[in-house]
Amino acid sequence: MRALTWQGRRKVSVETVPDPRIEKPNDAVIKVTSAAICGSDLHLYEVLGPFLSPGDVLGHEAMGVVEEVGAEAGDLRVGDRVVVPFNIACGTCWMCSRGLFAQCESTQVSDYGKGASLFGYTSLYGAVPGGQAEYLRVPHADFGPVKVPDEGPDERWLYLSDILPTAWQAFEYAEAPAGGTVAVFGLGPVGQLTARIALNAGCRVIGVDRVPERLALAASYGAETLDLDAVGDLPSAIFDLTGGRGADATIDAVGMEAHGSPVANVAIGAVGILPDALAKPLTDKFAIDRLAALHAAIKSVRRGGVVSVSGVYGGEVDPMPMMEIFDRGITMRFGQCHVRRWTDELQKLLAQDDDVLGVEHLATHRPSLEDARAAYEMFQRKSDGCIKVVLKP
Repeated sequence: MRALTWQGRRKVSVETVPDPRIEKPNDAVIKVTSAAICGSDLHLYEVLGPFLSPGDVLGHEAMGVVEEVGAEAGDLRVGDRVVVPFNIACGTCWMCSRGLFAQCESTQVSDYGKGASLFGYTSLYGAVPGGQAEYLRVPHADFGPVKVPDEGPDERWLYLSDILPTAWQAFEYAEAPAGGTVAVFGLGPVGQLTARIALNAGCRVIGVDRVPERLALAASYGAETLDLDAVGDLPSAIFDLTGGRGADATIDAVGMEAHGSPVANVAIGAVGILPDALAKPLTDKFAIDRLAALHAAIKSVRRGGVVSVSGVYGGEVDPMPMMEIFDRGITMRFGQCHVRRWTDELQKLLAQDDDVLGVEHLATHRPSLEDARAAYEMFQRKSDGCIKVVLKP
C-alpha cells in the first residue's frame, strides 16, 4: 500500500509499504477514506524527530470502511463505516473504567513512562503505524472504532478521531460559566472548533492568533478577535476587553511550538540536529517548550479562573510563573484527550441536520495522499490560506 512516511528532520514522503494485517484477535483493518493532517503532526518535523525512524507511517486522524476483523473484534463487521480515535484504549482497565482513555493501562508505553499508545506518533507512544495511508490496522477494535452512518460526507464525522473531542474536552475542562468570557489562544483547527463550541454554549469568545485567515474564520462564527502582532501586550488587551478582570477561562490550543519564544526556539533547534543517541535523553528528560501562548493564557485569566490546555507540550524543565498561578488562585487542567469519553455526545450533535459546528467546511485543502509531502510543508508554513488539510488516499 501507499503511505506517508517520516524520513528525517522536516522530511516526509509517500512510499510503498507492506499492507497491514490482523495480528491479534481483537484487531481490525480498515480501508482509509479520509486522513487529516493534525497540528501535532508538525511536532514530528523537529521536536520529536529523535523518537522516529525512517519509514515510520504517520497520521492519527483517520476514518474508513472495515475490510477485515479478528475473531474478537466485538460487534465490528466488514463494511462498517468507522472513525478511529487517535489514542488506543482497551475500554476495560482501571483507567478506562474511569473515562481516562488516554491513560489506558493496557496500551501504556511503560518503557518511556508515557500514557496510552497513539497512532503514528513516535516510539514514545508505541510506534504504532498511522493512518495517513491506504489501509490501517486498528488494535483493540472491540472498543476503539466509532461506527458512523453510511450516508453523509466523511468530514461530518472525520474529526471525531481527534480535534473535535479535543476541542470539546478543552471547553469542558475550562468550566466557563454560562455567559462567561473564554479566550482561545491559537486559532488553528482545534482553536477554531473550541471557539465554536464555546459560542454554541452561549459564551463570549475572544480568539487570539496572528494569521489573517484564521482570525477572519473565527470572526465569521461570532468570535471577537485579537491579532497578536497588533495588540502589543496581549494580557493587557484581554483585561481591557473584560472590564479589567480578565477572561473567566483561557484555552491554550497552541502548545510546545508557540511563536514568541526565541530562546526556547534556539534550544529546540539545537537538540533537533543532534544524533538520536544524544537527542533522545535531552528531549525526554531535559526538554523545554516554547511557552509564549501558555504564559499569555495564565496571565490573561481572571483571579480564580481556569486555564485549560489542549496544545501538546513535551518539556520537562519548563519555567512557569508559579507566584502568579498561586497568588491568583488559578486552576489549570492539562492532558491528552480521552476521545471515547466524548464521542457519544458529539455524535448526537453531529447527527443534527444543521452542521452547527461547521465541520464540513473546516478543511481548506483536500489533496490526494500522493501529495501529502507538499501538504505538510504548506500546513507548517500556513501558506495558501491553509487551515486544515484532509488527505484522500
